[in-house]
Amino acid sequence: MQTTDNVTTRYEGAPSHSLGGQAQGGQPLTPQATFADYKVIRRNGSVVSFEPSKIAIAVTKAFLAVNGGQGAASARVRELVEQLTQNVVRALLRSRPNGGTFHIEDIQDQVELALMRGGEHNVARAYVLYREKRTQERSHEPEAAAGAPGLNVVDGGVTRPLDMNALRSIIESACANLGDAVSAEPIVAETVKNLYDGVPMSQVYDSAILAARTMIEKDPAYSQVTARILLHTIRREILEEEVTQGEMGERYAEYFPTFIKRGVQVELLDDKLMQFDLKRLGAALDAERDLQFGYLGLQTLYDRYFLHSDGVRIEMPQAFFMRVAMGLALNEIDREARAIEFYNVLSSFDFMSSTPTLFNSGTRRSQLSSCYLTTVDDDLDGIYEALKENALLSKFAGGLGNDWTRVRALGSHIKGTNGKSQGVVPFLKVVNDTAVAVNQGGKRKGAVCAYLESWHLDIEEFLELRKNTGDDRRRTHDMNTANWIPDLFMKRVHEGGDWTLFSPSTCPDLHDKFGAEFEAAYTAYEDKVARGEIKLFKKIPAAQLWRKMLGMLFETGHPWITFKDPCNIRSPQQHVGVVHSSNLCTEITLNTSDSEIAVCNLGSVNLVAHLTKQADGTLALDHDKLKRTISVAMRMLDNVIDINYYAVAKARNSNLKHRPVGMGIMGFQDCLHLLRTPYASEEAVRFADTSMEAVCYYAYYASTELAAERGRYSSYRGSLWDRGILPQDTLKLLAEARGGYVEVDSSESMDWTELRGRIATYGMRNSNCVAIAPTATISNIIGVSACIEPTFQNLYVKSNLSGEFTVVNDYLVRDLKERGLWDEVMVADLKYFDGTLSRIDRIPADLRAIYATAFEVDPKWLVEAASRRQKWIDQAQSLNIYMGGASGKKLDEVYKLAWLRGLKTTYYLRTMAATHVEKSTVAHGALNAVSSGGGESSGGAAGGAAGFGASGGAASSGGLQAAAAHAASVAPAAVAVEAAPEADGPVCMMRPGDPGFEECEACQ
Repeated sequence: MQTTDNVTTRYEGAPSHSLGGQAQGGQPLTPQATFADYKVIRRNGSVVSFEPSKIAIAVTKAFLAVNGGQGAASARVRELVEQLTQNVVRALLRSRPNGGTFHIEDIQDQVELALMRGGEHNVARAYVLYREKRTQERSHEPEAAAGAPGLNVVDGGVTRPLDMNALRSIIESACANLGDAVSAEPIVAETVKNLYDGVPMSQVYDSAILAARTMIEKDPAYSQVTARILLHTIRREILEEEVTQGEMGERYAEYFPTFIKRGVQVELLDDKLMQFDLKRLGAALDAERDLQFGYLGLQTLYDRYFLHSDGVRIEMPQAFFMRVAMGLALNEIDREARAIEFYNVLSSFDFMSSTPTLFNSGTRRSQLSSCYLTTVDDDLDGIYEALKENALLSKFAGGLGNDWTRVRALGSHIKGTNGKSQGVVPFLKVVNDTAVAVNQGGKRKGAVCAYLESWHLDIEEFLELRKNTGDDRRRTHDMNTANWIPDLFMKRVHEGGDWTLFSPSTCPDLHDKFGAEFEAAYTAYEDKVARGEIKLFKKIPAAQLWRKMLGMLFETGHPWITFKDPCNIRSPQQHVGVVHSSNLCTEITLNTSDSEIAVCNLGSVNLVAHLTKQADGTLALDHDKLKRTISVAMRMLDNVIDINYYAVAKARNSNLKHRPVGMGIMGFQDCLHLLRTPYASEEAVRFADTSMEAVCYYAYYASTELAAERGRYSSYRGSLWDRGILPQDTLKLLAEARGGYVEVDSSESMDWTELRGRIATYGMRNSNCVAIAPTATISNIIGVSACIEPTFQNLYVKSNLSGEFTVVNDYLVRDLKERGLWDEVMVADLKYFDGTLSRIDRIPADLRAIYATAFEVDPKWLVEAASRRQKWIDQAQSLNIYMGGASGKKLDEVYKLAWLRGLKTTYYLRTMAATHVEKSTVAHGALNAVSSGGGESSGGAAGGAAGFGASGGAASSGGLQAAAAHAASVAPAAVAVEAAPEADGPVCMMRPGDPGFEECEACQ
């Protein structure tokens, strides 16, 4: 506790965060930062300790200037000073999470900003006037004596003068070939302003990075400038000398064999990598590709992916891509040629493997798979075996989907003890705690999603698992949940019928039935109820249960809505089993059983990299390049299956038997921007259709090529592939099974005759080929929009363990520049309106449509586009639903439409309060104190239930104060970002680094 004049400010200890992320082995890469790690540069250049109490004094004086001396005694003023001081301190620490220096002017800027954001406009005005008065006074003071000594730096323990020419050269080089919009001068000036005599050389570069980073909001090109300065520091750390970008062409070839040898020596890399021709591979590294990175992408790789030894990085960007490629080429005949081929698609950003593959390929523990799906048996042995499997799979960074439908319901008879079951919920509590206890290789907490079918007698309690109220012993705050809904239930909802809930111990066969067979069996059980043969059941209106599903989805973000029958009726593998659930991110639909744990290996094509200019100047998909990329990518994914480390034998057996992979896409929204097409348009829906048709065609084609070379997967006989039924053909099967209730476009734009012939001749190498994963992290690495997501905001701040990253829509900036509209006023407007354009009058209507953000696009357009994609996909897609100002009626319409359009699954429901959409006053006040973790924290209480009867409303200021006080003691990454929108309902507007986001990342 630090006490100042009439104000007591609490700082829950110094910042105690482990920052900078974690890499191989899960060890922190940077020391914990404390207040002692921060310094303040005064205007005369002297350096003093960072003392938050002095900020409190300055804020107190600002209030006294407005309220007079009696203001110091006001409890309101003391509380405001405490709150505002903490806001200032947190903002400062977020900007330099690993320690560093602040210029006094920067601190005063933050004070000014905090006062305005807090609604204290009179105090802020007085403070601004005071600063201006002091500036005028200083301008009349005599200047410092000429010839004052220059800055000295400490480099390698040696003190020497700062070489300004060398610093300027590095920054100018970073700005080279990026156009007139960027300039080195302001970066140099800001860098020097934040230095002090005796500063370590590493902090000089940190200061340059911070200076360049602040310019990103002025022009997106500064993101590349920042990345290039960071790249220089990476070279300096690894090569232990100053090396320019121009010299890296030769240096990469020299460094690469040394890197592999060192990685093997320190037991990070697989010994087999030494068997490659390292000289040949080193010569293939293209140093110019280092310049492709934006700042967020390169910083993410540095913090989380690059290998390190004793806290020092040993892996350069191109070496990273080659290491991944080598790991995937271990079993190839011509390993070097294949490794170079794999390296080229990765390093050119044409395709990117999933995060587990990037983490572990080529290492001693090659766990490369993203997703695991299990089904849990209805006895203690089966339940606790499933818990053990969860722990083992989670230990090595796998995301889990568990099917719990077979476990008997509350009140069911237990034959062995003649007692009654406590139902599925207590076991789910154990699953929740296991996920927390077993973190994923030290990188993130375990991530699990539990699925339950909608006829299960425990379904109503299952829906409430994520509520913040009620018996905490029957709540799972750290685990995701999903409804596994049969078509019969949706028919009853549409028709206003009743729905009967059963215990699976009464009707065990329902779990393995779908379509017409399920309907016949289910109605037969209902007949038994009518005859009094089944005692344990509950009958309720189907619409009532549906409303509760949607209400809980809105209030807590869970359970997600997924549909059992389309996943099974359209499954190529229905001849060998049943799809009992999806995975953590709802894009995988694979069979599970007592003897098989489904596994899926993911990677995504960068759709933007496959647009090409036509003769008429328009853009279109480059089918030749897309086919080449997918052919290589499918080979990489197929190789994962054989190279992968399997923690559980049932996973290995399943993966080798069926060989499923999940080829996805990213950059869909970027493509629409380049095509000048609004997401909310028929043109966007058609592009979703034709682009996915091409991706699926070439993925299936590549699988036939691999089958011709390597053989069919072992369970091929009897599959839909074997029967000549392709994914688009299964829409007819779905319509027949439903007896209607399917409204899906069935048009084709490509000739599938050749592919059908190839499948008949060669078969398929992989049971499943396509699934659209969220791609949140890998899309950040290459700098494109995530998977099929609409633009979240056109200007906002991402926050992760490395600090804050301003993200600006560079397509929008380009268009505004062409029309003479890009200026500081526009930047300020975008910030104020949270990156949306609809209320900025200066922006023309056509640009507002093209750059409409996620909450401005009617969710029906998202569903329509997803329906066209689902036509071609043999698995599913991670489809988030965005809704500004959600209502019960709107939710009902959208999710019914998703079912009618044949979607297999949906993912998060992301909502925003209608009052926020209509925001029009500057006196914005504090942000809603709601976590960004999909209902993980206070979202349930704050959210309400979208008109379904639950209480709602904004979080109280007391809640915000408590959250702010707590945030002072945790990592800056966990602090709400001022630029993020307010949220009501499910708090799941997650971006990389947000609290709770890591749960989804298992599928990246």
